[in-house]
Amino acid sequence: MTTKASDAEPNDEVRDADVADFLDVQPQLFGIAYRMLGSVAEAEDIVQDAWIRWQRADRRVVRNPAAFLTTTTTRLAINASTAAHVRRETYIGPWVPEPVDTSHDPSLGAERAEALELAVLMLLEKLSPIERAAYVLHEAFDYPYRQVAEVLEISEANARQLARRARQALESERSAPATPAVRRRLLETFVAAARNGDLAALERLFTDDVVARPDGGGRVRVARVELSGVARVTNYLDNVLRKYWNDATLTIVDVNGESGMLVTDHTGTPLAVVALDVTARGVERVFLVANPDKMRQFERRS
Repeated sequence: MTTKASDAEPNDEVRDADVADFLDVQPQLFGIAYRMLGSVAEAEDIVQDAWIRWQRADRRVVRNPAAFLTTTTTRLAINASTAAHVRRETYIGPWVPEPVDTSHDPSLGAERAEALELAVLMLLEKLSPIERAAYVLHEAFDYPYRQVAEVLEISEANARQLARRARQALESERSAPATPAVRRRLLETFVAAARNGDLAALERLFTDDVVARPDGGGRVRVARVELSGVARVTNYLDNVLRKYWNDATLTIVDVNGESGMLVTDHTGTPLAVVALDVTARGVERVFLVANPDKMRQFERRS
């Protein structure tokens, strides 16, 4: 495909440079789109669309390829957020962001692994798309407010206000997170208790107001409502473990920059991913993602 305003075909050296410019920032583009949409497939579509627009652009007038591609991806993700929200209103049962395997890229293309935990992604859903974008660019990718403003085509003061408002909203909705060491220890205790069917050990991990959020998307047998309280959550997990995961293998894996539990059958096929929202109070939320459409990141690699 030729560039929009070119009189001649670009040579191979130019094409290679254009491809290299895109590949250099592709992890960042995916990281932005994924944090904005909570879906691997939707993020991949956004990055593909950005690539097509990059091919069509007149790169002779693009001074900063990374800035151009970041701006394109962010705006595409903002536009896609509205349609994604509408689809989630008709989703069967509770919706949880699609978990990602971060074993090779703990921060998923960002300066740091901010706005990557499932619990945070769930809270980001409550923000407007432009608030979400401001927060993601500043907090995860360390963009100064001036650059955030340029990407979003707003004033620097407005960019600062949007990011601050988003940060305050997230902080007001969530208790202080536990340290990484505590989160890892509680996850290991959770997995051991699940393997042994030790309900008492599970109960000790949970806060009084613990919530379990199962996501089956209508594709598998999981509860289609959230479950609240220690007794309900513990009984539900016990039921799932005995009925559906009795012969399953429970493994600790990297999920969204945190330790999580992967459930696989005897063939190695992933059945579910379980992630815990661990705060200073204990385990406040249990995310149980069993929708097969959200398991491909954890399928066994040859």
